[in-house]
Amino acid sequence: MELRNICIIAHVDHGKTTLVDFLLRQAGTFKQHQALTERVMDSMDLEKERGITILAKNTSVHVGDTKINIVDTPGHADFGGEVERIMGMVDGALLLVDAAEGPLPQTRFVLQKALSQGLRVILVINKVDRPDARTREVVNQAFDLFVDLGANEAQADFPIIYACARQGWCTTKYDDLPGLLSGETKGSLQPLFDEVLRDIPRPKVSEGTQLQMLVSNLSYSEYVGRLAIGRINQGSVKKNQRIYRRGITPDGQPKVESFTVNQLYTFEGLRQAEVEVLEAGDIGVIAGSEAVEIGDSLTATDTQDTLPRIVVEKPTLGMIFSVNTSPLSGQEGEAIQSRKLRERLIREVRQNVALRMEDLDVNDQFRILGRGELQFAILIEQMRREGFEFMVGKPTVLYKTDEDGSRLEPMERAVLDLPETAVGDVSQLFQSRKGILTKYEGGSGHGSHRVRLEFDIPTRGLLGMRSKYLTVTRGDGLFSTYLLGFGPHKGDLPHRTSGALISDRTGDTVEYALLALEDRGILFVSPGQPVYEGMIIGEHNKENDLNVNPCKEKKLTNIRAAHAEVLVTLSGIRKMSLEQCIDWIDEDEWIEVTPESIRLRKKVLSGNLRSVKRSERIH
Repeated sequence: MELRNICIIAHVDHGKTTLVDFLLRQAGTFKQHQALTERVMDSMDLEKERGITILAKNTSVHVGDTKINIVDTPGHADFGGEVERIMGMVDGALLLVDAAEGPLPQTRFVLQKALSQGLRVILVINKVDRPDARTREVVNQAFDLFVDLGANEAQADFPIIYACARQGWCTTKYDDLPGLLSGETKGSLQPLFDEVLRDIPRPKVSEGTQLQMLVSNLSYSEYVGRLAIGRINQGSVKKNQRIYRRGITPDGQPKVESFTVNQLYTFEGLRQAEVEVLEAGDIGVIAGSEAVEIGDSLTATDTQDTLPRIVVEKPTLGMIFSVNTSPLSGQEGEAIQSRKLRERLIREVRQNVALRMEDLDVNDQFRILGRGELQFAILIEQMRREGFEFMVGKPTVLYKTDEDGSRLEPMERAVLDLPETAVGDVSQLFQSRKGILTKYEGGSGHGSHRVRLEFDIPTRGLLGMRSKYLTVTRGDGLFSTYLLGFGPHKGDLPHRTSGALISDRTGDTVEYALLALEDRGILFVSPGQPVYEGMIIGEHNKENDLNVNPCKEKKLTNIRAAHAEVLVTLSGIRKMSLEQCIDWIDEDEWIEVTPESIRLRKKVLSGNLRSVKRSERIH
């Protein structure tokens, strides 16, 4: 059987998963009677809820006598590690670019990785039905991006396809667009299939008859255990064959162990089909080893050369995970010991090569190193849904030192698409965080009321910036970033200028007490909620912290007007989401995460052991 291996890469929300939906439908993957859901590749609950792809996933379609293996990849920069490690499985890529937004930061990141691997790229201009589409201009921007990233002559001579993934059609001819958009002519995705068969090369196979495969992804089956996913680089593998896993130990030493192949699978549409043999060039699944990890090589003998391990870009942020030590631990979920927390984090690090873990001097705490706040938020939410209780600290930036001993910090480029009316407020917001404006495009001078700004800004300055930016642009701004590298340390940055309202006792909150505290700041808790000493119940409207009593009840007297307090109610409570909490907390605070609640607390609970002055709290 003829084979083609491709991945679909793009910036977040440019239509990758929707395109895969229609590729599967038009290739006849689904039976007539099957109920079809939208974004069928987004199988995780969190992916469906947030409308983004988090994990890279495999599928396949048959076009004539050719099987096309397709890998759907995430588009958010925080999950760039997922994209980096699957590049070795494929020989070509479909680069999706929004016809209105044009190439954005993650487009640049994933295209750079694809070009450096020597992949053949097909440019797909998606969403050509948008009223604000500027298709020709976006094609020129994409060509400039290819040249800017050092594409060779063959790569820069890329085919162009104009598509509307949502309606399931595409064309290679720009002049056909008016008829397709008006509905006069019917279209399909056949031109895209034809282009893949014509332009994407057959899988490169190394000479040799003995099995060699690099593990690029992992999955799990309740029946056969851990599954290793990757492309067969050379040779073939049969069911019940004895093969070798060539990995490394935690301290970096080579490790070789043999195991018997229990099951072999290949991808047929959305399911894994059992097979007796996997041939070179195909992307398949091997079961039999519980110890296999991403980056390991599977070989037929223990003397063969191993394939280079997958290398991803280094993390830029760290976050401490801790056992839950609050007075309410164990009441809403499983209060886990440090051993169980460590095991869960190690499992995550093995499956996600973009994450790393460090043991700390404190027994109950571990530091996870990753790419961004969203990546941490997804991990925390997954653990929460598994029933765990734990605490997390404020994300901190990972610094480096240069040869002269000077401190270096990660720098990022923020690309902002926003209404022209918000430019002044947004510029002030980013410049207060040491951002430098490097580019200004669009505006009324170009016939539009939207502007694209680019700022070079320290990663520290982006912590908590997303929610502030959306507030300033009234939810109408687009915000994306990519890592530039490390630059000189930019000095102190303002984070949170307000203090916290902190409960000074254990009990349940009372509406009468909360009413009295409303003038002091913004409340995070409702009446009737359990609180404990050291728990944060609101944001103080001054710089210092304030210990308060939210459990105070009104004294009963015989003299009371019946109608006096009927209309007195709390004016508003800010319900803090997980991302808002990560943005909000300071270095001396924890987020307590349980399956049912997210609470904020001080690291030191006892009021007489901690200072309320910010200068003494934050070093």
